[in-house]
Amino acid sequence: MARLFGCDYTRNELLARVGDISQVGGIKKVRLSDGMEDGVEAYDVRTGTGFTFTVLAGRGMGIGGAEFQGRPLAWRSATGDVAPQFYEAEGKGFLRGFGGGLLVTCGLTNVGSRVEENSALYPVHGRVHSIPAREVSYGGEWVGDDYVMTLVGKVREAAVFGETLELTRKITARLGESVITIEDTVENLGHEPADHMILYHINAGFPVLDAGARLLARSKTVTPRDPQAAEGLDDYAVFDAPTPGYREQVFYHDLESDDSGLVTVAAVKDNFGFYVTYSKEELPVFVQWKQCGMGTYVMGMEPANCHVEGRQREREMGTLQSLEPGEARHYRLEIGVISSKD
Repeated sequence: MARLFGCDYTRNELLARVGDISQVGGIKKVRLSDGMEDGVEAYDVRTGTGFTFTVLAGRGMGIGGAEFQGRPLAWRSATGDVAPQFYEAEGKGFLRGFGGGLLVTCGLTNVGSRVEENSALYPVHGRVHSIPAREVSYGGEWVGDDYVMTLVGKVREAAVFGETLELTRKITARLGESVITIEDTVENLGHEPADHMILYHINAGFPVLDAGARLLARSKTVTPRDPQAAEGLDDYAVFDAPTPGYREQVFYHDLESDDSGLVTVAAVKDNFGFYVTYSKEELPVFVQWKQCGMGTYVMGMEPANCHVEGRQREREMGTLQSLEPGEARHYRLEIGVISSKD
């Protein structure tokens, strides 16, 4: 049953009212072509509720812009959606292609600080976010009276004499709902064990964020990453107006899960925002990135299997995860809109 424009419709009732499902929702394949975004394969998704989002298959199956009834949900940076051919791995080149958006995937072999090991470079937040997906398929189908839209793509991070990890991502949305479901499988296709780090960089922005916006989370403990973050510990959950000279603060949360093992966090301002729900067992670390700067005005809600200080530090802490040959790890997240009508 699809709820559209305040009414519930069965499949037959809805199809009697439209010539094609694209009148009310669906997926449209597009190709970005302006400036440094040129060539990025993308998919615009509409669910019929006023919820729209763009899947960037050309950038690791991330999610770029997202809106609900004309109101943006995600922060977008000045770089825009930079095509993979302009990716810079050296130094802090990640920041020259970090377009923000609702979801940037970080990993699959490094998260956080740049690391060099055994003559190999592991750049800031890894490479998977800048690798075009292969074998992308998309479409919609009726499942009873529900119209279900699905995108599937594979992103392979590989090197000769190195790792071969493949992310298979399935993104699902239903007509009449303002929810995205992300189901990921990361598999080691190589013949040697491979280190595995992953972080879901989910970026809230204006107008979800403004003075008085809050992070809602059932946090048992909140730990600042460094002395700079410690200075803002008392106000970690509250956003101020954009502040000149603001320096980022990063906090690690130990979240309380429900009876099903799930945790939920949300960014909300005046009853408008979005939530993220996922399994704490799959993604035990929750990272909060708080950045109240001018223009760079964003909060990252970041479920992860690691911290954000790089693979060397993760190894020192004894928490660096590894996949044996043929082993796979599964992750599932739900991102949904919160509005004043809820």
